[in-house]
Amino acid sequence: MKLIKNSVFGLSALALLLSMNACKPKDAGSVVSGDAASKTYVAPGKYDEYYNFVSGGFSGQLAVYGLPSGRLLRVIPVFSVDPEKGWGYSEETKPMLNTSHGEVPWDDLHHVSMSQTKSVIDGRWVFVNGNNTPRVARIDLKTFRTAEILELPNSGGNHSSPFITENSEYIVAGTRFSIPLDDQNGDVPINTYKQNFKGTISFISVDKDNGNMDVAFQLKTPGVNFDLSRAGKGKSAGWFFFSCYNTEQANTLLEVNASKNDKDFIMAVNWKKAEELIKAGKGKKQAVKYASNRFDEKTHTATSRMKNEVTVLDIKDHPGLVYMIPCPKSPHGVNVDPTGEYIVGSGKLAAILPVFSFDKMQKAIANKTFEGDYQGIPVIKYEAALHGEVQKPGLGPLHTEFDDKGNAYSTMFVSSEVVKWNVKTLKVLDRQPTYYSPGHLMIPGGDSGKPTGKYMVVYNKITKDRFLPTGPELSQSAQLFDISGDKMQLILDFPTIGEPHYAQAIAASAIRENSTKLFKIEENSHPYVSKGEGETKVVRKGKEVHVNLTLIRSHLTPDNIEGIKVGDEVYFHATNLEQDWDVPHGFAIKGALTAELLVMPGETTTLKWIPKKAGMYPMYCTDFCSALHQEMSGYIRVSPAGSNVAISYSTGTNQPKSAVTAKK
Repeated sequence: MKLIKNSVFGLSALALLLSMNACKPKDAGSVVSGDAASKTYVAPGKYDEYYNFVSGGFSGQLAVYGLPSGRLLRVIPVFSVDPEKGWGYSEETKPMLNTSHGEVPWDDLHHVSMSQTKSVIDGRWVFVNGNNTPRVARIDLKTFRTAEILELPNSGGNHSSPFITENSEYIVAGTRFSIPLDDQNGDVPINTYKQNFKGTISFISVDKDNGNMDVAFQLKTPGVNFDLSRAGKGKSAGWFFFSCYNTEQANTLLEVNASKNDKDFIMAVNWKKAEELIKAGKGKKQAVKYASNRFDEKTHTATSRMKNEVTVLDIKDHPGLVYMIPCPKSPHGVNVDPTGEYIVGSGKLAAILPVFSFDKMQKAIANKTFEGDYQGIPVIKYEAALHGEVQKPGLGPLHTEFDDKGNAYSTMFVSSEVVKWNVKTLKVLDRQPTYYSPGHLMIPGGDSGKPTGKYMVVYNKITKDRFLPTGPELSQSAQLFDISGDKMQLILDFPTIGEPHYAQAIAASAIRENSTKLFKIEENSHPYVSKGEGETKVVRKGKEVHVNLTLIRSHLTPDNIEGIKVGDEVYFHATNLEQDWDVPHGFAIKGALTAELLVMPGETTTLKWIPKKAGMYPMYCTDFCSALHQEMSGYIRVSPAGSNVAISYSTGTNQPKSAVTAKK
């Protein structure tokens, strides 16, 4: 009976959710006002005001949309192979997907965090998480390409990630699934969770000049599930706040067994103190194995290094490092307002929004106003840290962002709405329906010290009837609101890739002029670059054949190749000789078991091909480049293994038939 009683709200919420989404609200067509089209219209030839970087969820990729148009500008390959661009297929990019488990060609990308300087988004890098096989990636906003992927040891689900400190000193990642740590025997009964399972929080250093990442240190924590996190700012700079659930430490049927407690916790971590402890040598070295993968834009090539050690601080050994703040119930989001004073917890099974005060938290710590401890971590009394509760904001609060006028905006998953409220007075100011079941929301700069107050995008989990039906799998949904006035105004629906979770946006003017337009051919230091057609060649090294190939409007050099044999490993090193913006070339071969290459101006990229049978194989440019694009093609002759056909190659010359015939 006790179990049933404690899960009543969760079951009621589920029933309400199902009933709410059973049919379309009667006023769904009238919530968009007549001037919405003019507010989202971007005329031909004009640019959007913002870049909007949106997580691709189960697609494993990062999408870039323009705001306010909602136009998809680009899909950036990150954790999942992409045959369109050759990502994960070209020899140069294969190392980017390497892990301690081998090549992992997919991941679940949930969260986006842009680099900051003095708590202001600066437009240098975007960091994203791989939730499944724990990884963090860095995208360079000069090239809009993935520049680095770092695997995280001691982690079983990298959901609470990647969140950034106010000057991009660290990217921080909390494990979703507590597990036995990597240097422990993981072959233990699952029901020994409370004895053997631990959580970790990883602090990943970011080089201030080039963005390169590494695991600086990890905190060993009790075996809870970390959901989301946010760094302090302003007065709370030097602290990090994590939402924790499954404080019951259940290992089965979590929907019931991890929802028993009326309150779970927000974990407050003094990361400055942790940094001091590490510098003082208090951390312990632990043997682990994790991959560090980086892409070099000068060589156009990625390298993967396996690392074998990490420094770990056990928080129970260091009083004053971590505190727990009770938070109802099964908290999902945790957000810090622009001043750094207010910390908003979002209990997804709660009907209130608790707002905590950093000043009150500090006072409670100083006065030791605790209500006991959780596995050795002091638990601050709820009322001692509480600024107040937003009453009846809606059902199922998940995420909160802030504008520049002292207001907060929270999504309500169960009641399918977004609610605007004042951070100091805690009064609800407005509420608008969303379609349907919103998760994250995004205001440009809304998690930083300098938010804007013009647009808000809500990312919905259920689309139902918002777009044309596409069979059983529906497109994902985002909704753009104008928040410049007292009332929120829905002005646009637009579909997104994957399942969107979190997103961030930045003014286009902060990035646009720094965007790389082409790679200078004279600076290309790829080991197989051909900086002109005179440098092209075909060289056999045993069973390896290296083809230094060039692409230029509108031919390949060479475009006739003979002497390739069945079973050879053929490496096509394709260099795009163009030095004109917006003239990429593609390269593909019939029957290749990899992908095409998409080669940018001045770039060199490699396709590996192993022919399986003798014959004639066309090769061609796949990206339309000129009126004679169709003519940009050639042939590869493949002879049987063991034949005596010599390597020969040419462009524009019909070579005489080889005098050496194939062996019978």
